[in-house]
Amino acid sequence: MKESRIDLRIDNEETRARKSEMKRSAQLCHRINHTMPMTDECDALIRELFCGRVGEGSSLQPPLHIMMGDRVTIGRNVSVMYNFLCMSVGGITIEDGVLISANVQLLTNNHDYDDHEALICKPVHLKRNCWIGAGATILPGVTVGENAMVAAGAVVSKDVEPDTVVGGVPARLIKRV
Repeated sequence: MKESRIDLRIDNEETRARKSEMKRSAQLCHRINHTMPMTDECDALIRELFCGRVGEGSSLQPPLHIMMGDRVTIGRNVSVMYNFLCMSVGGITIEDGVLISANVQLLTNNHDYDDHEALICKPVHLKRNCWIGAGATILPGVTVGENAMVAAGAVVSKDVEPDTVVGGVPARLIKRV
């Protein structure tokens, strides 16, 4: 897991590029969220948002709220339901066959506890065929293992082992499958 720190007070080329991508993503999300869903136009905007990194057979249902689309990669045959939120500064990888229910949040960044002008970023990784239940929140640095299931409403702060079911706040092991 690669952690990065971003000082929001620094104005440099990297900061300006990040702000530009945030603006691009926000504007594309607005267009997507106001376009007839399940149309070629909407699908093209979604591919543009993620810079073409959406695998064949994947579908995303608006509305979407994506902070930085260029830092998200979506595999093949992924299904994402309504109100998907990605605070994706730290990077998000969604592998093939993942199911993401409505109102899921993937969070890769948070403000430093001691210095609120700094972001601490850690990637989120959803491995092949995992299922994220409605209203679940995946926190920075978490990997959800292959074939794992995160129950509805769970808050996941630690890695989820493959072939398990977790749930609760904070999420804990419910069973192995």
